[in-house]
Amino acid sequence: MKPAPFDYVRPRTIEEACVALAEAGGGATVIAGGQTLMPLLNLRMAQPFVLVDLGGIEALRGISHDDGAIRIGPMTRQNEVVNSTELQRVLPALVAAVRHVGHYQTRNRGTMGGSIAFGEPAAESPAAALALGATLQLHSVRGARTVALEEFYFGPYATAIEPDELITAIDFPRWPADHLPLFREVARRPGDFALVGLVGALSLEDGKIARAGLAWFGMGATPLRMRQAEAELLGRDVTSILPDALAELALADADPFDDKAASAAYRRSVGRRLFAASLREALDMRAAA
Repeated sequence: MKPAPFDYVRPRTIEEACVALAEAGGGATVIAGGQTLMPLLNLRMAQPFVLVDLGGIEALRGISHDDGAIRIGPMTRQNEVVNSTELQRVLPALVAAVRHVGHYQTRNRGTMGGSIAFGEPAAESPAAALALGATLQLHSVRGARTVALEEFYFGPYATAIEPDELITAIDFPRWPADHLPLFREVARRPGDFALVGLVGALSLEDGKIARAGLAWFGMGATPLRMRQAEAELLGRDVTSILPDALAELALADADPFDDKAASAAYRRSVGRRLFAASLREALDMRAAA
């Protein structure tokens, strides 16, 4: 099939993009990398009146950092994240997650902002941003606001972004240099959406867990924080942690369902083993350091 007719706008600045979205009165759709949107347009599952192409806005690209945070522009390609030596050093869990997104060719086009804004429940990038405590900068002609990832997802593909807003930055707080990254997923084939996956990070002080950020993907209608497991880990001496017991708490915050790819029971069983194995591996890495 071919897309339904639409007007096409390619702004050069964030301000021009905000004006285009506002003038469309809710009838516009933003295109970033297009890896998800183009099939939806071709199938006429998305029929915007106006397509606003962000590809010409240089201010939405790049990776920068200061003492407090890492900022990733929403138009930064996924392979730029994978190949960033700075991100490999300071946010290894994010790099590990993005490395599993799609295939090399799709990561050359896919963007960080596009993936996070779409909010596919089984995708790696939204869950990684959630686990690592990211916040989004949103802009419109009405002004700017900051939204934490944990407040961004309402349901399947439903987010806090308004029709006249666009993401202008993804900010990640810094984690200690010696923090422990966690990432594992099970998918039918490399590049497929995960049947079950988890991502996160742990930091330690004096042999105890001082900070924990953990999230599921493919385990509910949105990416999900493992709040109970995080709370149980905080302040715990690493020698007293029982990964199998923590896995049960992690599953308490999951909400898997049956679909054509896998059953909820399968996802719970695999999730339990993935979590325990991932946590055990991270703690073993710490002991060997």
